Amino acid sequence: MALRQPHSVLVVIYNTHNEFLLLQRADDPDFWQSVTGGIDPGETPIQTAYRELLEETGIDAHTLDLSITDHQKCNQYTIREQWRHRYVAGANVNTEYVFSVCVPKGCEVRLAPGEHLAYRWLTQQQAAEQAWSSSNRQEILSIELA
Repeated sequence: MALRQPHSVLVVIYNTHNEFLLLQRADDPDFWQSVTGGIDPGETPIQTAYRELLEETGIDAHTLDLSITDHQKCNQYTIREQWRHRYVAGANVNTEYVFSVCVPKGCEVRLAPGEHLAYRWLTQQQAAEQAWSSSNRQEILSIELA
């Protein structure tokens, strides 16, 4: 596996009934999060957002004709010590590009084997409380619901 550059995406997923999707990480069962993933060489952040959404949840935004919203925002955070071995030498801080997508109620979720153990649809407040990272909490709460 190639070492990652310290650039990733965060994709906050919510549905038409104002429920937010959180995923439980397989490598840390206490860690619940929205979709995240590293930007591959040659990919733009928006391309990564579409790819990671599909890989981690089975939701194909292109097939469902869903637009992923680019929040034109980046967060920076210290990479957790136990994950630094995945990154290029000297990478201690990650830059995370923020996106969101609204999916239809009842949209099927198929988790990536080995990456996530479970998923939950939660209210906005519950999702913000359950999300492990402060940037994920902040972005969940920033979504303006209809």
